[in-house]
Amino acid sequence: MKVLGIESSCDETGVALVEAPADPTQPPRLLAEALHTQAAMHADYGGVVPELASRDHIRRVLPLLERVLADAGAAPADIGLVAYTRGPGLAGALLVGAGVAVALASALRRPALGVHHLEGHLLSPFLASPAPAFPFVALLVSGGHTQLMSVRGVGRYELLGETIDDAAGEAFDKSAKLLGLGYPGGPALARLAERGDPKAFALPRPLLHSGNLDFSFAGLKTAVLTAHRKLGPQPGEQALADLAAATQEAIVDVLVAKSLRAAAGTGAGTLVVAGGVGANRRLRERLNHAATTRGLQVHYPPLALCTDNGAMIALAAALRLQHGLAVPQSDGAFDVRPRWPLADISA
Repeated sequence: MKVLGIESSCDETGVALVEAPADPTQPPRLLAEALHTQAAMHADYGGVVPELASRDHIRRVLPLLERVLADAGAAPADIGLVAYTRGPGLAGALLVGAGVAVALASALRRPALGVHHLEGHLLSPFLASPAPAFPFVALLVSGGHTQLMSVRGVGRYELLGETIDDAAGEAFDKSAKLLGLGYPGGPALARLAERGDPKAFALPRPLLHSGNLDFSFAGLKTAVLTAHRKLGPQPGEQALADLAAATQEAIVDVLVAKSLRAAAGTGAGTLVVAGGVGANRRLRERLNHAATTRGLQVHYPPLALCTDNGAMIALAAALRLQHGLAVPQSDGAFDVRPRWPLADISA
């Protein structure tokens, strides 16, 4: 069955088509995907403006759908299921994707299925080769979410730890803003950090030795602000690069240590990293090195699919369908859940 996925939870409009074999031992296959990011539009405001995001999703989703069908050599009638992001995310943005998905499904006389955004990220490494195998520990680092999950199968998730204030992505973005970098801040800070010395500033590693698997990055942001002020009103480029490198290293230190602790505590031999921060080069270097020394396998989504995208939504729907967990709707009704803990969904 061909599953169409529509993602519109925040500032990316994503559409993708996935082929879901009837045999659950055969992984779904990505046929085509298209993505539009609103980063340039929101850059002038230093962050996402929800109303602008919703309006832009309306403009982008149908042209992206047409492109995906053309790239896949498919017709609308070939779609067997229309999946969309039900939550969490911005309410108005979610409503755009959900409304288009359900209207399309009704027009085609096909069922529709709402998908959890974080489940999409969690399962996105199954679009890479080689794909991971259950069970595994997952580090979810997407936007305002930083979580460690024990994953025993599709829909079988146990929360091991999560952020109690700022998430890792927020720490990157807010620190970048303090340093006067552009939007989106995380990638800008990572690029600047490549030219810096991570040992030039002594920054805290919050909750590193807490004994649990929770995260906290609000204190790190304050430490970055203090260090930046000490540099004076016109800090040199190298000083800024050093502070960026030190900030990145502090975040990565905590993510790596907690991930390894989670793997050891659960006995998992596989670690999955998903979400936008999962594209960070330094994080991947550190995890890959640690995995080699500890005999762990680490899996990531393809780099192009680390940020929000339609492929992960179509994939999550396809995997739920394969495992008999999906209950698609055919009555044209839908809702969205801007706040929706991943722990609330189950097999």
